[in-house]
Amino acid sequence: MILQIFTNSLTAQIVVSGTVYDSSKIYGVPGVLVSATSGNKTFTDSLGAYHIKVAAGDSLSFFYRGKSTIKFPVKTIEDYTAFDISLWVRVSSKYKVLKGVTVFADNYQQDSTENRIEYSRVFDYTKPGIHSSFEDGGAAGLDLDALIKAFNRSQNKANIAFQKRLIEEEQDKYVKYRFNAKLVRRITGLGGDTLTNYMKLYTPSYDFVINSSLTEFYQYILNTSYAFKRDEGIMK
Repeated sequence: MILQIFTNSLTAQIVVSGTVYDSSKIYGVPGVLVSATSGNKTFTDSLGAYHIKVAAGDSLSFFYRGKSTIKFPVKTIEDYTAFDISLWVRVSSKYKVLKGVTVFADNYQQDSTENRIEYSRVFDYTKPGIHSSFEDGGAAGLDLDALIKAFNRSQNKANIAFQKRLIEEEQDKYVKYRFNAKLVRRITGLGGDTLTNYMKLYTPSYDFVINSSLTEFYQYILNTSYAFKRDEGIMK
Protein backbone atom coordinates (compact mmCIF):
# COMPACT_ATOMS: atom_id res chain seq x y z
CA MET A 1 0.00 0.00 0.00
CA ILE A 2 2.82 2.39 0.89
CA LEU A 3 4.55 1.58 -2.40
CA GLN A 4 1.29 2.21 -4.29
CA ILE A 5 0.81 5.61 -2.61
CA PHE A 6 4.42 6.55 -3.41
CA THR A 7 3.98 5.48 -7.05
CA ASN A 8 0.74 7.45 -7.38
CA SER A 9 2.39 10.57 -5.96
CA LEU A 10 5.14 10.33 -8.56
CA THR A 11 2.74 9.87 -11.49
CA ALA A 12 0.12 12.46 -10.44
CA GLN A 13 -0.39 15.01 -13.23
CA ILE A 14 0.68 18.58 -12.52
CA VAL A 15 0.50 21.53 -14.91
CA VAL A 16 3.56 23.78 -14.76
CA SER A 17 3.28 27.20 -16.39
CA GLY A 18 5.67 30.09 -16.78
CA THR A 19 7.64 32.28 -19.16
CA VAL A 20 11.09 31.91 -20.68
CA TYR A 21 12.84 35.30 -20.85
CA ASP A 22 16.04 36.44 -22.49
CA SER A 23 18.96 37.69 -20.40
CA SER A 24 17.31 41.10 -19.95
CA LYS A 25 14.42 39.35 -18.14
CA ILE A 26 12.06 41.58 -20.14
CA TYR A 27 11.61 39.90 -23.53
CA GLY A 28 9.97 36.48 -23.79
CA VAL A 29 11.73 33.94 -26.01
CA PRO A 30 9.44 32.00 -28.40
CA GLY A 31 10.17 28.55 -29.76
CA VAL A 32 11.95 27.19 -26.68
CA LEU A 33 11.44 23.43 -26.28
CA VAL A 34 10.24 22.54 -22.77
CA SER A 35 10.74 18.85 -22.02
CA ALA A 36 9.79 16.67 -19.05
CA THR A 37 11.64 13.46 -18.21
CA SER A 38 8.33 11.59 -18.50
CA GLY A 39 8.31 12.43 -22.23
CA ASN A 40 5.86 15.35 -22.40
CA LYS A 41 7.04 18.27 -24.52
CA THR A 42 5.82 21.71 -25.52
CA PHE A 43 7.13 24.96 -27.01
CA THR A 44 6.95 28.53 -25.73
CA ASP A 45 4.55 30.82 -27.64
CA SER A 46 5.32 34.22 -29.19
CA LEU A 47 5.46 35.82 -25.72
CA GLY A 48 7.71 33.11 -24.27
CA ALA A 49 4.89 31.52 -22.25
CA TYR A 50 4.45 27.77 -21.84
CA HIS A 51 2.20 25.18 -20.14
CA ILE A 52 3.21 21.54 -19.68
CA LYS A 53 1.78 18.51 -17.88
CA VAL A 54 4.32 16.73 -15.68
CA ALA A 55 4.45 14.12 -12.93
CA ALA A 56 5.57 14.96 -9.41
CA GLY A 57 8.75 12.94 -9.93
CA ASP A 58 9.64 14.61 -13.25
CA SER A 59 12.34 17.14 -14.02
CA LEU A 60 12.07 19.94 -16.60
CA SER A 61 14.69 20.98 -19.15
CA PHE A 62 14.61 23.89 -21.60
CA PHE A 63 16.24 23.55 -25.04
CA TYR A 64 17.10 26.54 -27.23
CA ARG A 65 19.19 26.38 -30.41
CA GLY A 66 20.40 22.89 -29.57
CA LYS A 67 21.55 23.76 -26.05
CA SER A 68 19.89 22.61 -22.86
CA THR A 69 19.54 24.13 -19.42
CA ILE A 70 20.09 22.11 -16.26
CA LYS A 71 17.26 19.85 -15.13
CA PHE A 72 14.77 21.40 -12.70
CA PRO A 73 13.10 18.80 -10.42
CA VAL A 74 9.36 19.44 -10.27
CA LYS A 75 9.32 18.76 -6.53
CA THR A 76 11.58 21.80 -5.98
CA ILE A 77 9.28 24.21 -7.86
CA GLU A 78 7.49 26.41 -5.33
CA ASP A 79 4.84 27.90 -7.64
CA TYR A 80 3.60 25.71 -10.50
CA THR A 81 1.75 28.68 -12.06
CA ALA A 82 4.79 30.95 -12.44
CA PHE A 83 7.98 28.97 -13.03
CA ASP A 84 9.93 31.58 -15.04
CA ILE A 85 13.51 31.26 -16.22
CA SER A 86 15.88 33.42 -18.28
CA LEU A 87 18.31 32.36 -21.01
CA TRP A 88 21.52 34.04 -22.11
CA VAL A 89 20.08 35.39 -25.34
CA ARG A 90 18.73 38.77 -26.37
CA VAL A 91 15.56 38.70 -28.41
CA SER A 92 15.97 42.10 -30.04
CA SER A 93 19.42 41.36 -31.46
CA LYS A 94 18.95 37.72 -32.45
CA TYR A 95 15.92 37.83 -34.70
CA LYS A 96 13.14 40.05 -35.99
CA VAL A 97 9.66 39.97 -34.54
CA LEU A 98 7.14 39.54 -37.35
CA LYS A 99 4.14 41.82 -37.59
CA GLY A 100 0.69 40.48 -38.23
CA VAL A 101 1.16 37.24 -36.27
CA THR A 102 -1.20 36.96 -33.31
CA VAL A 103 -1.09 34.10 -30.80
CA PHE A 104 -4.06 33.76 -28.46
CA ALA A 105 -3.94 32.08 -25.08
CA ASP A 106 -6.38 29.18 -24.82
CA ASN A 107 -8.69 31.10 -22.50
CA TYR A 108 -8.84 34.20 -24.76
CA GLN A 109 -9.41 32.19 -27.93
CA GLN A 110 -12.02 30.02 -26.23
CA ASP A 111 -13.87 33.06 -24.87
CA SER A 112 -13.86 34.69 -28.30
CA THR A 113 -15.12 31.54 -30.06
CA GLU A 114 -17.85 30.96 -27.50
CA ASN A 115 -18.86 34.59 -27.84
CA ARG A 116 -19.27 34.24 -31.61
CA ILE A 117 -21.26 31.01 -31.26
CA GLU A 118 -23.54 32.42 -28.55
CA TYR A 119 -24.29 35.53 -30.60
CA SER A 120 -24.17 33.89 -34.05
CA ARG A 121 -27.53 35.44 -34.95
CA VAL A 122 -26.01 38.86 -34.45
CA PHE A 123 -22.77 38.24 -36.37
CA ASP A 124 -24.53 36.34 -39.19
CA TYR A 125 -27.56 38.62 -39.35
CA THR A 126 -29.41 38.52 -42.69
CA LYS A 127 -32.33 40.81 -43.42
CA PRO A 128 -35.47 38.67 -44.01
CA GLY A 129 -37.42 38.95 -47.25
CA ILE A 130 -40.46 41.22 -47.53
CA HIS A 131 -43.77 40.23 -49.14
CA SER A 132 -46.52 42.53 -50.34
CA SER A 133 -49.40 42.83 -47.90
CA PHE A 134 -51.86 42.89 -50.77
CA GLU A 135 -50.44 39.71 -52.30
CA ASP A 136 -50.93 37.98 -48.95
CA GLY A 137 -54.49 39.24 -48.60
CA GLY A 138 -53.71 42.18 -46.32
CA ALA A 139 -56.43 44.63 -45.34
CA ALA A 140 -56.95 47.65 -47.58
CA GLY A 141 -55.64 50.93 -46.13
CA LEU A 142 -52.97 49.20 -43.95
CA ASP A 143 -49.46 49.53 -45.45
CA LEU A 144 -48.07 46.27 -44.06
CA ASP A 145 -44.97 46.48 -46.29
CA ALA A 146 -44.01 49.82 -44.76
CA LEU A 147 -44.45 48.43 -41.24
CA ILE A 148 -42.31 45.38 -41.98
CA LYS A 149 -39.61 47.51 -43.63
CA ALA A 150 -39.55 49.90 -40.68
CA PHE A 151 -39.34 46.97 -38.25
CA ASN A 152 -36.50 45.34 -40.23
CA ARG A 153 -34.58 48.64 -40.35
CA SER A 154 -34.92 48.96 -36.59
CA GLN A 155 -33.83 45.36 -36.01
CA ASN A 156 -30.90 45.77 -38.40
CA LYS A 157 -29.65 48.88 -36.60
CA ALA A 158 -29.99 47.15 -33.23
CA ASN A 159 -28.06 44.10 -34.44
CA ILE A 160 -25.29 46.22 -35.96
CA ALA A 161 -24.94 48.23 -32.72
CA PHE A 162 -24.87 45.04 -30.64
CA GLN A 163 -22.33 43.43 -32.97
CA LYS A 164 -20.11 46.51 -32.68
CA ARG A 165 -20.32 46.36 -28.88
CA LEU A 166 -19.39 42.64 -28.87
CA ILE A 167 -16.38 43.27 -31.12
CA GLU A 168 -15.23 46.12 -28.85
CA GLU A 169 -15.48 43.79 -25.85
CA GLU A 170 -13.35 41.19 -27.65
CA GLN A 171 -10.75 43.83 -28.47
CA ASP A 172 -10.68 45.06 -24.85
CA LYS A 173 -10.13 41.49 -23.63
CA TYR A 174 -7.23 41.03 -26.05
CA VAL A 175 -5.58 44.27 -24.92
CA LYS A 176 -5.90 43.13 -21.28
CA TYR A 177 -4.41 39.77 -22.23
CA ARG A 178 -1.33 41.42 -23.77
CA PHE A 179 -1.07 44.40 -21.39
CA ASN A 180 -1.24 42.29 -18.23
CA ALA A 181 -0.07 43.07 -14.69
CA LYS A 182 2.57 40.32 -14.59
CA LEU A 183 4.33 41.59 -17.74
CA VAL A 184 4.04 45.27 -16.81
CA ARG A 185 5.34 44.63 -13.28
CA ARG A 186 8.39 42.81 -14.64
CA ILE A 187 9.23 45.57 -17.14
CA THR A 188 8.47 48.62 -14.97
CA GLY A 189 9.14 47.43 -11.43
CA LEU A 190 5.83 48.97 -10.34
CA GLY A 191 3.51 47.23 -7.89
CA GLY A 192 0.35 47.56 -5.83
CA ASP A 193 -1.83 50.64 -6.32
CA THR A 194 0.95 52.37 -8.26
CA LEU A 195 0.89 49.59 -10.86
CA THR A 196 -2.91 49.74 -11.04
CA ASN A 197 -2.89 53.52 -11.55
CA TYR A 198 -0.24 53.28 -14.26
CA MET A 199 -2.17 50.61 -16.17
CA LYS A 200 -5.40 52.65 -16.01
CA LEU A 201 -3.63 55.72 -17.41
CA TYR A 202 -1.55 54.03 -20.10
CA THR A 203 -3.56 51.09 -21.40
CA PRO A 204 -2.68 51.04 -25.13
CA SER A 205 -5.24 51.01 -27.92
CA TYR A 206 -6.20 47.79 -29.68
CA ASP A 207 -4.82 49.10 -33.00
CA PHE A 208 -1.43 49.77 -31.43
CA VAL A 209 -1.30 46.35 -29.77
CA ILE A 210 -1.98 44.40 -32.96
CA ASN A 211 0.16 46.60 -35.25
CA SER A 212 3.26 47.05 -33.08
CA SER A 213 6.17 44.64 -32.99
CA LEU A 214 7.10 42.96 -29.72
CA THR A 215 10.03 45.35 -29.31
CA GLU A 216 7.82 48.40 -29.98
CA PHE A 217 5.21 47.12 -27.53
CA TYR A 218 7.76 46.65 -24.73
CA GLN A 219 9.38 50.00 -25.52
CA TYR A 220 5.98 51.67 -25.17
CA ILE A 221 5.63 50.21 -21.68
CA LEU A 222 9.11 51.41 -20.72
CA ASN A 223 8.64 54.92 -22.10
CA THR A 224 5.21 55.45 -20.54
CA SER A 225 6.40 54.06 -17.20
CA TYR A 226 9.23 56.62 -17.18
CA ALA A 227 6.70 59.39 -17.83
CA PHE A 228 4.40 58.03 -15.13
CA LYS A 229 7.19 57.78 -12.56
CA ARG A 230 8.35 61.31 -13.40
CA ASP A 231 4.83 62.74 -13.04
CA GLU A 232 4.27 60.85 -9.78
CA GLY A 233 7.66 61.86 -8.40
CA ILE A 234 8.84 58.30 -7.90
CA MET A 235 11.86 58.37 -10.18
CA LYS A 236 14.98 56.99 -8.52
